[in-house]
Amino acid sequence: MRIALATDAWLPQVNGVVRSLSATLEELVRRGHSVETVTPDRFLTVPMPGYSEIRLAMAPRFGVRRMLDRAAPQLVHIATEGPIGWAARGWCLSRSVPFTSAFHTRFPEYAAVRTGISAERFWPIMQRFHAQSSAVLVSTRSLAGELARRGITHTLPWSRGIDHDLFKPHGPRHPALTALPGPVLLNVGRVAPEKNLEAFLEARVPGSKVVVGDGPALESLKRRYPEVHFLGAMRGEELASAYRAADCFVFPSRTDTFGLVVIEALACGVPVAAYPVTGPIDILGEDGRGVDLKVVCPAGAIDADLEAAIEGALAIAREDAAALGDLYSWERATDQFLAAITAAVKAAQEDVASAAA
Repeated sequence: MRIALATDAWLPQVNGVVRSLSATLEELVRRGHSVETVTPDRFLTVPMPGYSEIRLAMAPRFGVRRMLDRAAPQLVHIATEGPIGWAARGWCLSRSVPFTSAFHTRFPEYAAVRTGISAERFWPIMQRFHAQSSAVLVSTRSLAGELARRGITHTLPWSRGIDHDLFKPHGPRHPALTALPGPVLLNVGRVAPEKNLEAFLEARVPGSKVVVGDGPALESLKRRYPEVHFLGAMRGEELASAYRAADCFVFPSRTDTFGLVVIEALACGVPVAAYPVTGPIDILGEDGRGVDLKVVCPAGAIDADLEAAIEGALAIAREDAAALGDLYSWERATDQFLAAITAAVKAAQEDVASAAA
């Protein structure tokens, strides 16, 4: 199949969206599909306000149209609601080419944190963007339910996976973490206001707190929490070794749509503590044993009291955490992605045939 992937989130950004798209692209190519990428690195860009490391394409409309005209895709998957995403959407509508979209990020809530404007003001933009998509791909059941309540009902599942050659329970452990008094409590991700890191950093629990990641709130949090170990961004083997050196992975975010770092930590044998919200509740379930993919023993702890969740997670065996993480794969996730886009192409072809009859 000839596919185009249009996204405003791309390398060298380090986040779950980029890792998900990169892994899916690799798997699609491995299976013999032709994929044209329409990404910010192909345009003149400017820093995104408040997130200088994220660069947005400037006036990409005509460039996107040229790229897609040349590629002539059977379908375009639009991953983000940014300038490239809107330009690709416009091209698809003008050329009658089917497109799928994805809801990776709670843009209304993130925008509300940054602007002080109610998230309700931004939801009509999301509804308009996704309204004519053949299907909106979502990572969890609870997110699908939330979008349905917002009038976005045409969702299909697209879960996430991990690189099991990298994220595994056995291997080196990062020396910066192993040298700390235990238990070692770890968080990995963007250091940004919407990640609710203060809930973790202010939790009254024993041990050492470690944050791996970079972002706009990093310097502020360093000043406010001098006792916390901020180690900066990590990738690859170094990141895997940091997971393995932790005793508990703490995920305080209430706004993530999935939480790829949660399953990475689990796969490295690290029990997870989190709130009962979209993302962790869909991975761990209320009993910690999983939802769509289930295991016998709890792999993490979910609680409205984060301190209680941490206490519960620290009592979980590492092998039980690894058992749940081992069930997630990019092969399975890509099967879901292909099922969604294949259905969209088939429906478009049937519409053309019906119109010609």
